[in-house]
Amino acid sequence: MIPYRIIEATAPVVPIIVSVPHCGTYFPDEIRSEYKPHLIEHPDDTDWFVDKLYDFAPALGITMITAVNNRWVIDLNRDLTSKPLYSDGRIITALCPTTTFLGEPLYMDERKEVTPAEVNRRIENYYTPYHQKIQSLLDERKQQFGKVLLWDCHSIRTTVPTIQAEPFPDLILGDNDEQSAEVSIILTALSALSSANYSLFHNQPFKGGTI
Repeated sequence: MIPYRIIEATAPVVPIIVSVPHCGTYFPDEIRSEYKPHLIEHPDDTDWFVDKLYDFAPALGITMITAVNNRWVIDLNRDLTSKPLYSDGRIITALCPTTTFLGEPLYMDERKEVTPAEVNRRIENYYTPYHQKIQSLLDERKQQFGKVLLWDCHSIRTTVPTIQAEPFPDLILGDNDEQSAEVSIILTALSALSSANYSLFHNQPFKGGTI
C-alpha cells in the first residue's frame, strides 16, 4: 500500500503544497497485532480530520499530500534519529513511538523501543516514500513557478498535561524559529491569522518538526 494519498488540484495549479502527516489511522497488517487493540481502535494522538478541514484547498489550485498510516506506526514529522526539538521536560515520542503523548504503552509487550531493524523497515516502507513524494511535488512546482510554499498542517487536543499544564491556544504558527520560511511570509501569515477572533501563538508551544 502506498503510504500517502494525493489530492490533486481541481483549479489552475498554484505554487502551494499542503501536507497533513498525522491524519492517518491505518495500522499495517504485518504489525497491527503487536499493538494494544483498545488503543489503535481509537488512536488518540491522531490529528483528527485535518485533511477534511483543508478540503477546500484543491479548489484553490493547491495539491495535498496526506498520510495513510497512523503516527504511532512512524512519525512522518520526526527527525530520522529521533532528535528532540524541545528540552523543557515534556514527553517527546520517538520516530517509532512506544507510548502515547500521555505516556501509556502502545504495544502488547510494553516495549520501551522499537528494534533498529524494524525502525529501518518502517523508514523504507512508510517514511521515505512520503518525504520523497513531498520533494517531488516541491520540485515540480519550483520548476514551474520558480518558488513554492509548503504548508504543513496539524492539530492537537486542547490540553496535554505531559506537554504543558496550560491549555493550548487556538492557533499556533510554527516556523522553526523563523528558519523554515522567509520573514515576509511569516509576517503575512501572522497578520492574517491574528485578524480573526482566535488566540494565536508563534513557535510556542510548538515550532514545527522535520517537514
